[in-house]
Amino acid sequence: MHLSTCFYSAPSDLTARCEYWAAGYSILIVFDKPDGLWTTVEVNVTGETYKEHNNETQDIEIAGFQPARTYDVSLALISGNVRSRKPYVFQCPTDPRGVIAGSVIAILLFIILVCLAVFILFLRPDIIRKKTFIEGSRLSNKSKAISIAKFPDHFYHLSADENRGFSEEYENLLPVGTEQTRKVALLPENKVKNRFSNVLPYDWCRVRLTTSNPDGISDYINASYMPGYSSNREYIATQGPLPGTVNDFWRMIWEQRVRGIVMVTNCTEGGRTKCEQYWPADGETCLYGEMLVTTSSEEQESNWTLREFRVKHKNTSQERIVKHFHFTAWPDHGVPQGTGVLIQFRELVRHYIQKEGTGEPTVVHCSAGVGMTGTIITLDVLLQQLERERAVGINAFVHKMRLSRPHMVQTESQYIFLHQCIMDRLQPDENTEDHIYESVDVIYVNATALREFR
Repeated sequence: MHLSTCFYSAPSDLTARCEYWAAGYSILIVFDKPDGLWTTVEVNVTGETYKEHNNETQDIEIAGFQPARTYDVSLALISGNVRSRKPYVFQCPTDPRGVIAGSVIAILLFIILVCLAVFILFLRPDIIRKKTFIEGSRLSNKSKAISIAKFPDHFYHLSADENRGFSEEYENLLPVGTEQTRKVALLPENKVKNRFSNVLPYDWCRVRLTTSNPDGISDYINASYMPGYSSNREYIATQGPLPGTVNDFWRMIWEQRVRGIVMVTNCTEGGRTKCEQYWPADGETCLYGEMLVTTSSEEQESNWTLREFRVKHKNTSQERIVKHFHFTAWPDHGVPQGTGVLIQFRELVRHYIQKEGTGEPTVVHCSAGVGMTGTIITLDVLLQQLERERAVGINAFVHKMRLSRPHMVQTESQYIFLHQCIMDRLQPDENTEDHIYESVDVIYVNATALREFR
């Protein structure tokens, strides 16, 4: 028997390099053709070993890597069972171009978005203010609330030194919101619709009337959406209608699906017209634009008058009931003689809003739609806050309102009056509630159902 034995000499050393491959998810090792005989190339990459048999090719593709990385590689030639004397060690970077391109695109997109945001902010700075002040203001309002236990001391501190604290707080409110744009209100065709040239709705929160503009009908009315306790559009603050805006007023009532109107001024005071009478006499019907309005009931009390309107759209014959709460004991630019009567009036309004539960805004107006209007809205919100949180944030809420309409709570005396209302509310009159609901029964037909609701 003849036995033969094969002897293999050690293969020669080799050199290699890496090339970018498969967008960096594979590496391609290219090596120079070695001298002599060899059977296998052994590749070690970060501890993993791969073998490529001699098939006359001089490249090896290995998958399973990440782009833009660097891996340690060693190569050794094997001839039979003999390895090359010294492995060739080098570093292999994978293709970074996809990552770089993606990063560049991301940076470019970021720059474009920043430029776009700056451009929008330049043209519409009110957009940022709206998001900051409206969506976040209720939280800040609560954070600045003063608890019931601390409120008396707070009140007396502000009252000291002839109301110096009140004066300082109120003066700090004067510039709030005034940098916001009022471009639409200042258009020549809209100037005649403003009762006062310094009380103009901000562009971002003005109420827009629905119009397809076939006859040049404007969507403008001097009215602003106002925040409340539970909603950022709980009220609409507006001026008392002018002779030329009565039709617009009723358009707004219809389009906003308003069920309650709060009026805190008289039509005339001191021989001066404060508000056009925009409703017909009791039992009569008038046409205001496309709205047929009938005063179906009117009950006069010593400090307010309660009315009920039937509003019918002449084109669709759809009809709605609108309640009218008219406070008649409030002097222009002043305050009522006592807090109790206004608190009672507010209870009438709040009871109706909660009873209806439609979620639609309640319209509130005086003459300009800022002083007495702002005071009654603030009082309503504060009393809700007092009941639910056992605390109130008067300054914070007035600040919040002024971001939506200028001059809300127009005078320092009205600002102090709100504080006095809270002080008096902390010591309520035992007979107040019964008196309130006696007045409510006048305007509601079903008095029994009302008392069950209580």
